[in-house]
Amino acid sequence: MELEKPVRKKLRIAAFGFRSIPYRQGCAGADKFAIELFPRLVKAGHQVTGYNRLYPGQEVLVTEYEGIRLVNFKTVNKTGFDTLLHSMKCTFHIIFRNTADIVHIQNGGNSIWGLFLRLAGKKVFISQDGIDWNRDKWPWYGKTYLRMSTFITGHVPNQVIFDNIFAREVFEKKFKKKYEFIPFGSEVPAFADDDAIFNSLGLNKKEYYLFIGRMIPDKGLHYLIPAFKRLNTNKKLVLVGGSPNPSDYEKQLREMANDKVLFTGYIYGDDSLRLMKNAYCYIQPSDIEGLSPVILNVMGLGTPILCSDIPENLYAVGETATLFKKSNTDSLYEQLTFIESGQDSIRKMAEKAQSRALNLFNWDQVARDHENVFQGLGIQKS
Repeated sequence: MELEKPVRKKLRIAAFGFRSIPYRQGCAGADKFAIELFPRLVKAGHQVTGYNRLYPGQEVLVTEYEGIRLVNFKTVNKTGFDTLLHSMKCTFHIIFRNTADIVHIQNGGNSIWGLFLRLAGKKVFISQDGIDWNRDKWPWYGKTYLRMSTFITGHVPNQVIFDNIFAREVFEKKFKKKYEFIPFGSEVPAFADDDAIFNSLGLNKKEYYLFIGRMIPDKGLHYLIPAFKRLNTNKKLVLVGGSPNPSDYEKQLREMANDKVLFTGYIYGDDSLRLMKNAYCYIQPSDIEGLSPVILNVMGLGTPILCSDIPENLYAVGETATLFKKSNTDSLYEQLTFIESGQDSIRKMAEKAQSRALNLFNWDQVARDHENVFQGLGIQKS
């Protein structure tokens, strides 16, 4: 995890838009990104202040993590409003306490706070992972707000950083400007073999299909569960994660499932990696994604992947995964049947996926690229 020592000035960076460092219930890709990026920037000699969210009933976990100073602010348990309230608190704390010169914001829905930060003389950088207004989890007023916020995202920050080239292309065409592209990394830390998680869940290695993520409509689990129920298999379908806030959608998924579908709740750290590594196949049925850090991790671990054919997934996996037609339960069932047959080609593709991930997606390079963008130098091509 070593990063080259900075040859330029030391930066004071504040970051918000994720949920928690370290992980806690409800965390997802944005938190993975924060936990990988910011400790590397600290090791490079920069000062980083991260802003955690505290939901009702949650207590402060830590005030420092791998050199990151952590500020914990309470928010509400209401999707969308929780982010806005927390981001407002972060913004005014950064301005009035002068905790940073550089502000990194995750999620373009927070871009409205970039106006205040720019007026206060801060340099603002926004990470945008996808076309947020297309996500089915948002009600009509949420989608309207996100569409409006894209104009602020496109013009107000010093730079916008995309984790996939497809969303960047949409913004560049819309606003006639150039933005940066920095993909996620794929490496995972070394972890010991330990069967405790398998024993606790009643699983045998290589005898289950796996999904990890939030249980929101974007993720396509309402296609996966019906397709899996049609499959002639003795394997289980393991769904790790949950809804970020209380959700009727998650309740509907549980009602849709049978006794071969296992809902585990949130699992993080080494246990999540053990589940990825030992799955028969990882399934990503998403309708909408950024560049998925879970897919990159699974690729790096050498586990076969079945995913929807959306451009963001295709960018990650190339020709190293089995694909099904987006939003199509029949297509998903057909590809599950193919994978269940135990084709050697599935394992060979997984080997190619591992090589692809470790060669193309590297967290140390991600950190170097962000450092260069924050310094105003842009991505340095090798």
